[in-house]
Amino acid sequence: MMYILFTGAPGSKWSSVVKNIYWSADIDHTDYSEERTYWHDADTPGRKHLMHVGAYWDPGMEFENTDWDGPFSGKGKRIIKSHTFAHTLDDLKDSGHPIVMVRRSNIECYDWWKLCGEFTITYPNYQHFENLDKMWTHIQNENTDITQFIQQNLDRITCPVDNFDLCRVLGIKEPGPRDSIHTHNYANKDIRVYVYK
Repeated sequence: MMYILFTGAPGSKWSSVVKNIYWSADIDHTDYSEERTYWHDADTPGRKHLMHVGAYWDPGMEFENTDWDGPFSGKGKRIIKSHTFAHTLDDLKDSGHPIVMVRRSNIECYDWWKLCGEFTITYPNYQHFENLDKMWTHIQNENTDITQFIQQNLDRITCPVDNFDLCRVLGIKEPGPRDSIHTHNYANKDIRVYVYK
């Protein structure tokens, strides 16, 4: 089975990076359900849009981090998303699967996560992070671990500029116009995306 591993600190906008490649014909979408979505109007006040889609693997979630196939029943590459992957990147790099890491500054992550609903976010479950002070610490630690991994593996890191470039780097088909996917330019969204392959 082929997996695409994703990580980013809460508020890094990593879910938007996932969302804008998720409907590729090469991706297994069978982890999708209405219960595994989250809608909010942080980007478009007064008009909610989809922010989280598909299963997440983190403490307190429905699947253990060792059960990557649990929510799937279809074919294609499976996107596996976990904040806690940030702390195990050195182990994951030997898996043979591409790792996508999304990075923003600590304060931007924290402010964005609060704006998007913080602990009232209905999916995924953020109770593992307990409170705002601990969330701030988690964000800092995850960003530190991601940054350190990137710096130590620059020879294997690619920095795609948008969702279509990311599809190319990952070797998957671009989502089509019928999927309402437009160019998701990472610099315009104030995020940096890194791929270890």
